[in-house]
Amino acid sequence: MKTIIYYFSATGNSLTVARDLAAGLDNAPVIPIAKVLSNPDATAYERVGIIFPVYMFGMPLLVAEFLRMVKIKPGTYVFCVTTSGGLKGRALSLAREILKKRGIELVNGFSVLMPGNYAPLYGAFSSGRQEKMFAREKIKVQEILAALNRKKSACCLMEEAPFLLNLLLYKLIYKYGAAQIPLSDKGFWAQGTCDGCGLCAKVCPVRNIRMEQERPVWLKHCQHCMGCLQWCPQEAIQYKNLTLGKKRYRHPGISAAEIAGQGEV
Repeated sequence: MKTIIYYFSATGNSLTVARDLAAGLDNAPVIPIAKVLSNPDATAYERVGIIFPVYMFGMPLLVAEFLRMVKIKPGTYVFCVTTSGGLKGRALSLAREILKKRGIELVNGFSVLMPGNYAPLYGAFSSGRQEKMFAREKIKVQEILAALNRKKSACCLMEEAPFLLNLLLYKLIYKYGAAQIPLSDKGFWAQGTCDGCGLCAKVCPVRNIRMEQERPVWLKHCQHCMGCLQWCPQEAIQYKNLTLGKKRYRHPGISAAEIAGQGEV
């Protein structure tokens, strides 16, 4: 079955899962959502995978836009995989609803636990905890591959937290907070230790940062992915005063250049 995998990733978790899945699906192409958003076309494929992180118990705005636009031929096997550091959120149900309105069935939805990166709430997990999660990710990918290779009727599932909990968190946080995400970058700032390297601008998947006089300026179309903060070599980028002194996180198997490639068109 000819397969393509699309992904969105700020610190490498979802990219890692996408690549691991692709390796078990005849080395399917792995495509950044940000790179193809102007005209996403998957009509040449029989199976389409979409890999992305859980944000605010929902999904990144960029991913929701992609799901509303991507061209998929009737009968295509569509699956989603979310990554999260804890609660799975309602992202899969939201993806299913968006696609259903377009007459597209989301056949399967899976969730993979990975180290969280939301620095305003917590710092990087301990190295020991990270290693355990990376090991479990490899196992979970094999389980997902096994499910994908079974007959559709035998594996239709949606891996999410309990319905009522998801619904409550979604309504309280994502439904009313998502509209504010593009402007959330007003909380970012750079300390005096910023050396003007510009890596923050390069890794931003939506090109929301411009360097002016060797300092980052945020342009108000943010995804709130924390990529700029997490990849800063000097740890100079902060979000309000909530991230001061907190340990940063990037997936050790992914480079800044690979993240930066998402926004190149």
